[in-house]
Amino acid sequence: MNQHKSLGNERTRYQLSLRCPACESDCIHWKNHGRRIGAAVGTVAGATAGVSGATVGAQTGALFGLIAGPAGAAFGSVAGAIFGGLFGASAGCAAGSKAGEVIDETVLENLLCLSCGHEFSEQTS
Repeated sequence: MNQHKSLGNERTRYQLSLRCPACESDCIHWKNHGRRIGAAVGTVAGATAGVSGATVGAQTGALFGLIAGPAGAAFGSVAGAIFGGLFGASAGCAAGSKAGEVIDETVLENLLCLSCGHEFSEQTS
């Protein structure tokens, strides 16, 4: 029963069961600020951890790269470092996004009525 309507870069969800407590409209927009901020912070933290752990990735990459000679070792160490950073960033983004989603659902007024402008949370709807 969910429909999605484009609102700039945002998504607006219409659900028949969710209504604004002020005007009873079903034109509700999820803001998801906590989720977005959590994902951004998690990505930076994860990339930082991944890059600091890239030494291990670089050593592993260099070890496997030795099969191809000195150039392979250099390429393997760079590739290992890059993959360490990317893996850390993706893991951090997923964890931060989930933490932000919990904050959106429990702390923030995450919903916006497009009819009257009232902001509220799911618990108050």
